[in-house]
Amino acid sequence: MNVYHFKKGTEICNYSYSNTILTVRLNRQRLIVCLEEAIYIHNIKDLKLLKTIQDIPPNRTGLCALSINHSNSYLAYPGNATIGEIVIYDANNLHSVSVIPAHDGPLAALTFNFTGSKLASASEKGTVIRVFSTPEGQKLYEFRRGMKRYVNIGSLAFSRDSQFLSASSNTETIHIFKLEQPSQSRPQEESPTWSGYMGKMFMAATNYLPTQVSGIINQDRAFATVRLNFSGQRSICMLTMIQKLPRLLVAASDGFLYIYNLDPHDGGECVLIKKHRLHSEDDNSDTAKSDLTPPTSPTYAATVAKTSTVPSSSTMPGYSEDGGILHGEIIPEHELAAGPLHLDDETEFPPVSIQNNSQHFVTHKDLFMPRKPE
Repeated sequence: MNVYHFKKGTEICNYSYSNTILTVRLNRQRLIVCLEEAIYIHNIKDLKLLKTIQDIPPNRTGLCALSINHSNSYLAYPGNATIGEIVIYDANNLHSVSVIPAHDGPLAALTFNFTGSKLASASEKGTVIRVFSTPEGQKLYEFRRGMKRYVNIGSLAFSRDSQFLSASSNTETIHIFKLEQPSQSRPQEESPTWSGYMGKMFMAATNYLPTQVSGIINQDRAFATVRLNFSGQRSICMLTMIQKLPRLLVAASDGFLYIYNLDPHDGGECVLIKKHRLHSEDDNSDTAKSDLTPPTSPTYAATVAKTSTVPSSSTMPGYSEDGGILHGEIIPEHELAAGPLHLDDETEFPPVSIQNNSQHFVTHKDLFMPRKPE
C-alpha cells in the first residue's frame, strides 16, 4: 500500500502485508487496511500501526465499512462466515462495541451514513436491506428489494441527510428507499374506499400470521427506482446534491457514469439527465497508467474553477493565477467562485484517468475526505 501526498506530490510511506490487500478505508483519524484474514488499523496522522484484528472469519471480498465521521470512527465487518453477523468496532478507542445479528445468510454489503449513527446491510441473497442504529444495533428499518430472485448487491449508499438509501445490484434495477417512520408513510386516517377498507383489514390480519410471513408483508418497498439499459454488470451508486437538487450517480462497469434526477416528494421512476463516458474509447486495462504521477488531465475542481471567477493567487495562496491548481491540489467546491453547476455543460463534469488496480493508493489530504468550510 502506497500512501501518497497528493498536494506535495510525494510519497509519504509504503507498507507491505502478508496477503492481498482487499479494501482500504480512511477518515480523518484512521486508515483501515482489510485482508482476508486480518484488519489493520493505522493512525492517519503518522501512519503508525495501532491495532491488528486477527480473529476474524474468512473475509474473501474484504467487506468492511468505516464511518466517515472521525469523532466516532466506527468500523463494521463480518463476524461470521456463514451467517450475517456484523461486528461494530471502535477504531478510535480500539475495542469491540457490539455484535449485530443482521441476516440469516452471509453479508454482502455494509455502509454507514454520514454521521455514523446508522448502518445499512444486505446479505448474499440481496432480497432484504436492513438499517440499524449504531453502535447499539437496534433495527430501525427493513426494506424488501425483491422476492423473485437472488441478486448480488453492488453497493449501498445513504444520502448526506440520511433521508434516502440507494442499492445497486447486478440486475437492471436500482432501488432507492426512503427512511421514514411507518406513521409518516402510512397515514392512520380511514379510507372511504372499498379498496382502502380491504387494505386496512389485510394489514390487521398480519397480526395473526406467523412472524416470518407478517414481516415480509410489513417490509417497505422502494420509494424510487432506476431502470438501467443493461443487467449482469456491477454498478456503484451514490446519492448527492447538485444545484440543491437530489441526484443519483451510477458508475457502471460498462464504462459510463449516469446521472439521474430523484423526486424527493413523489419518488417513482428516476429520469436520466446526463451520461458520461469514464474513459476514451481506445482506453483499455492493458494501457492503464500505473505510475504515481498526478493525472495530466485537469481535475473536476480545476475545470469548474477555469469557468468561474476565482481570486488571484496573491489573495489566495496555493492557487494558480488562471484559477487552476498547483501540484495536483484539489480545490474544495465551497472555495470556488459563485455560479451553479450546469448539467447541460460538458465542461462541468470531471475527467477521469484510470489507475492500475494492482496497487492501492491513499491520499493523505482531501481527495477522499470532505473538508469543512473555513
